[in-house]
Amino acid sequence: MSALPTWEVLDTSVMGLGKKLNQDWVETSGTGAANDPVILAVADGHGSASYPRSDVGAQFAAELFAARGREFGALVRPGRLPWLRDYARYELPEQLVRDWQARVWAHWARQPGPEGADAPREEVLRMYGSTLIGAVLAPGLFVAWQLGDGELTVVDADGRVRLPLAPEHAELGDETASLCLRKAWHLVRVHWEPLPEPARAPRLITLSTDGLSKSFASDAGFTEFTAGLYERLASRGLPGIEQDVPRWLEAASRHSGDDTTLALAHRAESGGGEPEGGAPGGGVTGADPREAWARAPEPARPWGPGEDVDPTSDLSDPTSDTSDPTSKLPDPKSNLSDPASDGSDPTSGTRNDDEETERP
Repeated sequence: MSALPTWEVLDTSVMGLGKKLNQDWVETSGTGAANDPVILAVADGHGSASYPRSDVGAQFAAELFAARGREFGALVRPGRLPWLRDYARYELPEQLVRDWQARVWAHWARQPGPEGADAPREEVLRMYGSTLIGAVLAPGLFVAWQLGDGELTVVDADGRVRLPLAPEHAELGDETASLCLRKAWHLVRVHWEPLPEPARAPRLITLSTDGLSKSFASDAGFTEFTAGLYERLASRGLPGIEQDVPRWLEAASRHSGDDTTLALAHRAESGGGEPEGGAPGGGVTGADPREAWARAPEPARPWGPGEDVDPTSDLSDPTSDTSDPTSKLPDPKSNLSDPASDGSDPTSGTRNDDEETERP
């Protein structure tokens, strides 16, 4: 029988260019053991003058998920999965939203703004608006939840990269679902993945705010970044990339103009040599372009466009050996995203249908 996987976690967050506050918040913990589930949570406050306390809202969101996630992980036992599946899909999202809204309202009661302690509840909630992505890894089970934008990305044992919580239809503009909606739990997407065979468990799970994905010219560039991140982890381990990750996120933030946050759980290999499902040392064989990305002597670049490439096109190559792909990009400050711009308001954000994926 295969040993249960042990996970190592890492989180990093950088503030967007020209911003005075980082509106993101991140929480990580755990090893994946029965009494110590892996918990990952990232939250992205909406920012701008319309959401003056969204940094506080993001902090509340991530902290509350971490607490609820640990409670959920403690419930994972053989024979409980059918009940837990319904709990994960219906009850936990409602608990999280209600917890968050109650904590926001209590915070406002203690520290009201100019509107006063009796300000309309919906208006107060909007001021703290935030998205949330959370994941729990326990023996035999991987579950994740998402409300609003950002990405949950998984690298399988065979190196395949997938985004199991990507919405079927892209959200419009900068609109996004938000915890500040009165019944936001209806918009939470849930990924349910039993892991009966430890050897086939994912090798890498990442949660990131949209400041990372927006730094790429295409979805393919973001996927290549995750694949390259996995290859570096497989060959170097977590200590080998800890100093690089903040630089990658800072570069991404320069391109997106947004706060950029990454949380990850990497399956730690128990022995040296060839990791399961990969080449010796974690490399990729053949002509896969990810090999150059993963083995580059300098930190891999997390942005899509290379020299003389239109950053709005889909033709950029993240493996380009251009010395400075940022040199010919437009000033990122000229294209900053604002969740409240052009009349967008997360309280009227695009509805994402609840979806659930499950491995046989």
